Amino acid sequence: MTKTQKAQVIEQLTNEFKTATAVVVCDYRGSTVSDLETLRKSAREKDVKVQVAKNTLATIALKNCELEGISLVDTNIFIWGEDAISASKIASEFATSNKDSFSIRSAYIDGEASDAAKVQAFAKLPGREELLGMLAATWMAPVANFTIGLDALRQQKEEA
Repeated sequence: MTKTQKAQVIEQLTNEFKTATAVVVCDYRGSTVSDLETLRKSAREKDVKVQVAKNTLATIALKNCELEGISLVDTNIFIWGEDAISASKIASEFATSNKDSFSIRSAYIDGEASDAAKVQAFAKLPGREELLGMLAATWMAPVANFTIGLDALRQQKEEA
């Protein structure tokens, strides 16, 4: 890899990590190419990005984004996205289904260094779509109750 290619990778990762609310660092040693393609496909569906990068280049990119506190060793794959819950869910689900070859090491969530337990906790939270559904149901409950009441009143008056 030439210096210009390294500079391009650092610049690309820096730009990506600046917009991300979560960057999850995982160990992928022992994972097959088809396993990683499955991870990338599921991540693409939720607007989450996945990339393997050299530790030195990733460390420089993280420092450029003022994300420090985690040392990168061995083989790492980075999972990041603008939605911390989606990135955490992708990493957690893949780690659960591939326990022997994939594990969550650490993460940056909302700009602070976190451990695997915090990533697992974020993965258990409802996603954006689920939260919007809950909000819509909450907003519709008074309207639904009002229409049920009006229908009951209509039936009562018809009987009388």
